[in-house]
Amino acid sequence: MNDSFGRTITYLRLSLTERCTLKCAYCRAGEGICPKKGELSQEDFLRIVRAFAAAGVSKVRLTGGEPMLRKDLLSIISGIRAIPQIQEITMTTNGQHLAGQGRALKEVGLTRLNISLDSLKPERYAAITGGGSLQRVLSGISESRAAGFTPVKLNVVLLRGQNDDETGDFIELTKSGDVHVRFIEYMPLGETDCADLRVTGAEILQKHPLLTPIEPLYHGQVARDYQIPGYLGRVGLIDPMTHRFCADCNRMRVMSDGMLRPCLGANEEFSLKEALEQKDDLLLNAVIADAIARKPETHCFSEGFSAEKNMSRIGG
Repeated sequence: MNDSFGRTITYLRLSLTERCTLKCAYCRAGEGICPKKGELSQEDFLRIVRAFAAAGVSKVRLTGGEPMLRKDLLSIISGIRAIPQIQEITMTTNGQHLAGQGRALKEVGLTRLNISLDSLKPERYAAITGGGSLQRVLSGISESRAAGFTPVKLNVVLLRGQNDDETGDFIELTKSGDVHVRFIEYMPLGETDCADLRVTGAEILQKHPLLTPIEPLYHGQVARDYQIPGYLGRVGLIDPMTHRFCADCNRMRVMSDGMLRPCLGANEEFSLKEALEQKDDLLLNAVIADAIARKPETHCFSEGFSAEKNMSRIGG
């Protein structure tokens, strides 16, 4: 299905929970543990994915909060895998609960993993994430690669003066090819925006002049891909503030409480709750079609946009 600007919507980001055991500086610093109350059931999530699949979606990314806090995660993945139109199921995780789960995730049909990793230094990692264990993440990455998740994508939100001196160390991880690193520009979501902490892609390219642009892996990806000559992995720059990718945006977002958000950088949302409660597939399809038709042409991050929700509530 196309939106009103001719973009074909093929990608659904599905947040399974707002809950997370970390309090990352750029996401939910100062918050407590989000309540489980209000999360959709496995049945509701599968109904939503089936409706989006009928509308042309072929890729689903599971997000949170931390999706691995859902006890029914494997069943949700298995159910999505059974939907014929869905060709790819990926998941973004903080990696704290990944050790010992890689093989099971692979066996039920998860295609790829994106793992948040904002520092390679244990004390710094703990400070940025509000108490996370770097060793737990590294163990989860190692086991995931052994289970067949290659390449593993590492998401690094750069914060000036906190971890931007580690870009070279992260780039070195791409030598072997089974790791891709993506540097993400800090976005103004919730009450955590501090523009002075933002590190742009242009700064990274200036600092690492050997990075050479290469063709993207697929249409609509948000990262601009680069590579060091002779290295096998990729370095992606995701710069929503300074290098908009809205013209190729092919995604919609559904939050764990049943709200549908067409654009990360706009506050308009559409409720799927009535359709889910009434088990009315025609109404569900109609709300989704309306939301796609009203997807904005571009985000509003640089137009004084003030997000009403932070990333953990919207879905990372």
